[in-house]
Amino acid sequence: MEEIRTPGPRALSRSSPGPITSRARGIFRVGVRILVVDDEPDLVELVRLTLSQAGHQVDTAASGRQALDALHRQRPDLLILDLMLPDLSGTELCRRIRADRDLAGLPVILLTAKADEVDRVVGFEIGADDYVTKPFSPRELVLRVGALLRRTQAPADPQAVLEHGPLRLDPARHRCWVEGEEASLTAKEFDLLHGLMSRPGRVLSREALLEQVWGSDITVTVRTIDTHLKRLREKLGAAGDLIETVRGVGYRFAE
Repeated sequence: MEEIRTPGPRALSRSSPGPITSRARGIFRVGVRILVVDDEPDLVELVRLTLSQAGHQVDTAASGRQALDALHRQRPDLLILDLMLPDLSGTELCRRIRADRDLAGLPVILLTAKADEVDRVVGFEIGADDYVTKPFSPRELVLRVGALLRRTQAPADPQAVLEHGPLRLDPARHRCWVEGEEASLTAKEFDLLHGLMSRPGRVLSREALLEQVWGSDITVTVRTIDTHLKRLREKLGAAGDLIETVRGVGYRFAE
């Protein structure tokens, strides 16, 4: 299996646009705009070519500050972010994105040589949606990008809007409101809330939530669920009490 390996800096660049097509039945758009942030030129070029061949438009940045400039010029559909950047760390960049109202819902895949569980947990705690360690195969990256896009780009369906007390969730537009005020949720937080809210009163185990939101091919621990739900409850304020903990089992959404 071909693996992406590593080497050092390059400037902001952009690939020529790939074909923009739509998936049948509107499951997700194949040709989306992706920003890749890494300071290793050979790796970036391979990722750019791989994603371009998959039909995506790819912009690249060599530093955290270049990435911020690019994000504010034009919001991409997905961000692939290396943790080890020359100026602004990937963790700090991710924190800034999650604190920015216009960027908070941007799907983020962390790309790093750090493979320890502690580093993965930190990545999820700061709001990353997925985590890929180097070296990795280009095909794996394409599959993970596709899986994340399927989870975050729901088909338009006005019947899918969910409401419970002060909480309103619109999966088609990927937006959430608490008492009329919009809440900025990450892609994973939104998917967790949707999964629970669409099954009120039903207890979902941590394993079931991991499978539903991260997929069976993603190696994460049950602690990841607890970390994300803690952050989700905090963002929902009083409405966070609607997510109930069932000790020793998992979670459920109030009926």
